[in-house]
Amino acid sequence: MRKSALIMVLVALVAAAGGYFSAMAVNPVQPPDPTPADFEPGPTGNELVGARRPDFTLHDVRGNPVSADDFDGHIWLANFWATWCAPCVEEMPMLSRLQQEYAGDGLIVVGIALDDASRASEFAADLGVNYPILVGKTDVVLAGRQFGNATGMLPFSVLIDAGGIIRWTHLGALSREQLQAEIRSIR
Repeated sequence: MRKSALIMVLVALVAAAGGYFSAMAVNPVQPPDPTPADFEPGPTGNELVGARRPDFTLHDVRGNPVSADDFDGHIWLANFWATWCAPCVEEMPMLSRLQQEYAGDGLIVVGIALDDASRASEFAADLGVNYPILVGKTDVVLAGRQFGNATGMLPFSVLIDAGGIIRWTHLGALSREQLQAEIRSIR
């Protein structure tokens, strides 16, 4: 009795293994793509200078969708940042002052935070930020890559003219003088 139970178990295992290998031969399992298309490195910022800006739709801190198209017709600075990024925090008051000084020329600074809405909103309010803040996680990282931030480092800024053409990109903290010179060159 014990011998026949053992034989039955062995037959069942051989049948299961045969079924598995037959199924794999007919329909092999494909390994996952190690780099999904969304996460493939995009062009660098310098490669995009002179090109039309990519599109995105992100959400502001109140949850309203905002598209890159909403800024067409204006000179705008897309500034990718995070609350935990010290150089980002240091440049935000200067960006607020530039937003105010150049508003008459149609400049809009757009802060794009790699953060959640409540944290980014509270943080920006504490710093007296006077420009729109968009927020997100993976969608912000992907938008940054589309705009030329191949490394994902912060801060990353992109200056776009009123016609939607990328005129300048910068990885790292901004200097007021450098940014003013770039703004003046496209006004």
